[in-house]
Amino acid sequence: MGRVYNFSAGPSMLPEQVLKEASGEMLDYKGTGMSVMEMSHRSKAYISIIESVEARLRKLMSIPHNYKVLFLQGGAYMQFGMVPMNLMTTNKKADYVNTGGFSKKAITEAKLFGTVNVAASSEDDKFTYIPKDIAFSPDADYVHITSNNTIEGTRYVEFPKTGSVPLVADMSSNILSEEIDVTKFGLIYAGSQKNLGPAGVAIVIVRDNLLGKHPENTPSMLRYSTHAEKGSMFNTPPTYTIYLVGLVLKWLEGLGGVKAIEAVNRKKAQLLYDLIDRSDFYTNHVNKEDRSLMNVIFFTPSEEMDKKFISEAQKCDLYTLKGYRTVGGIRASIYNAMPVEAIEKLVEFMSRFERNK
Repeated sequence: MGRVYNFSAGPSMLPEQVLKEASGEMLDYKGTGMSVMEMSHRSKAYISIIESVEARLRKLMSIPHNYKVLFLQGGAYMQFGMVPMNLMTTNKKADYVNTGGFSKKAITEAKLFGTVNVAASSEDDKFTYIPKDIAFSPDADYVHITSNNTIEGTRYVEFPKTGSVPLVADMSSNILSEEIDVTKFGLIYAGSQKNLGPAGVAIVIVRDNLLGKHPENTPSMLRYSTHAEKGSMFNTPPTYTIYLVGLVLKWLEGLGGVKAIEAVNRKKAQLLYDLIDRSDFYTNHVNKEDRSLMNVIFFTPSEEMDKKFISEAQKCDLYTLKGYRTVGGIRASIYNAMPVEAIEKLVEFMSRFERNK
C-alpha cells in the first residue's frame, strides 16, 4: 500500500520531504555517527538543533525579543493547567470564551486555581459561531481563547481586544497556518501534532513580563520561568520531536513562509466550502464568516450516508474523515502539510459520491 491522504485532526500527516530527510538522518545525523534520538540533549550537536528550531520559529512568526519560546512536554492539555497556575495569581480571576470542546476542557482545569468567568459562549447554538463584542473583566488576570476549534470547525478571524489584560490563546490547530501579530498576545501555546510536527511537544510563546508570577509552592517543572531560565533544558526535553519540528519549519521556510502557506490554505478551504455551498446534498452548519481554514466539518443527509461516504472515501486513499464523536458527520482536517491535490481529489470524490447517491 502506498501513501494515503490522512485527514486526521491530529496526529496529522507530515510533509513527505520531512519524513524523507529524517529517514536519511536516522542512523547518522550529520556525521555524528548516531541518531538524534540517541544523542545527549546536552551535546553540542543537539544544542545546535534546538537553537536552530527556536530561531526558525521566531523568524516565521516574527516573535519579538521580549517573548520567550519554550518547548515543553504534556501537550496543550498540560497548558490548560499551567496557564492558570502561572498567570491566575494576582486577582485569582480569569475570563474564558467558550467556543467548543477544548475550550470547555481549559475552563475545567482553570477552575482548579481560581474564579473563571465565562465571558461569552457559543454553546447556545452548538458552537457554530465565534462570539463577538464581548465585555471582558478589567480585573481579570488574563483572557483565554481557543483560536481554532478543531472539533467544531470555527476560527477567530479577528482576535478580541482586551486592553491591558493579557490575551492567552490555544493555537494548537492553526499555529503557522496564517499570519498573526504575536504582540497582541501575552501567551500563545500549541500542541505539535497538527501543524508543527509529530506529537510530543508543546510550544509556548510567552511575554517576559508574565514570567515569575507563579505561587511559591508551584512545582519547578510547572513554572514557565524555570524553562525560560534553562532554555527548555531544565530536564531532558522531547529531543526527537523537537528535531522533527525543526524539519517542518525548514520545509515551511522553503515554501515561502507563513504568508505563502496561508494563501495555499485559503485555496484548499475555499475548494471545499465552495462545493458544499453549491450542493443540496452536503451541509456545513458553521457561520460563514467564522469557518475554519484547518478543519472543514460537513454532513450528508443522514448518519448512514455519512458512514457510507467515509467508507467509500477510504477506497480512494482518502483516510480519517470521520467527524468527532460529539459532532458527527465528516471532518476534513487540512493542515499545512495537506497538499492542494489532495483537496482536489476529495472534491472530485465528493461530487461523484453526490451524483451516485
